[in-house]
Amino acid sequence: MSAIRDCFQTLRQRGDCALIPFITAGDPDLAATAQALQILDEAGADFIELGIPYADPLADGPVIQAAATRALKRGVTLEAVLEQVKSVRPQVQAPIILFTYFNPIFARGIEPFFRQIQEAGVQGLVVPDLPLEEADNLLAPAAEAGIDLILLVAPTSPPERIAAIAQRAQGFIYLVSVTGVTGMRTQVGERAQALLGEIRRHTDKPVGVGFGIAAPEQARQVKEWGADAVIVGSAFVNRLAQGTPAEGLASIKSFCRELKTALG
Repeated sequence: MSAIRDCFQTLRQRGDCALIPFITAGDPDLAATAQALQILDEAGADFIELGIPYADPLADGPVIQAAATRALKRGVTLEAVLEQVKSVRPQVQAPIILFTYFNPIFARGIEPFFRQIQEAGVQGLVVPDLPLEEADNLLAPAAEAGIDLILLVAPTSPPERIAAIAQRAQGFIYLVSVTGVTGMRTQVGERAQALLGEIRRHTDKPVGVGFGIAAPEQARQVKEWGADAVIVGSAFVNRLAQGTPAEGLASIKSFCRELKTALG
């Protein structure tokens, strides 16, 4: 059993819903990223999603795009991010899930890429621009490296596609709550509630809901719908970017605790 599936099994046995914060690597800088991983882990994160800065982030809203742009301007690379992850990994208990687009994977070669992230201590991978029809190119190499490839279900996914995704998904299924890009919203897309039921018809694999969740009450609502995990991105990225790095780190620490309390 993978670290991700093992963690979900433990949470299910306790009746808990997982909290998965997302941050952009290298914003405000790589030192802050290493500190943020430790702080989120200590503040109750069950998993941590770490976004690799990319120049054409099609799935990302303005907050995460701006963070990626700032990181790229500072010269942040995948290799530098993985070095930081490797250095801090012994102090972080939560599984780390990497979020990156397909082009950096293809550029490095699929097998070398998976060896590289496995050696850094990464346990999961989300590739938002990977269509289901091409997922098999990554699923076997990921499994060989002990990395869970996490597939996404969109609000527009028809039942037959959901069934196919559910069959292939590793670790957990990432349910996108709204059509469009990431970002903070005042309401979570109610379509997600119906999609959770549809996914449950095909699999008992854990389901995490993301995109648009920005407040404790929204996280609680998603838990009540039956999600196994709540994924919060832009709200964390925005807080981490405010003020000095120390102020940003203090802000995400308190926010993480608020969300975890709401899910308790």
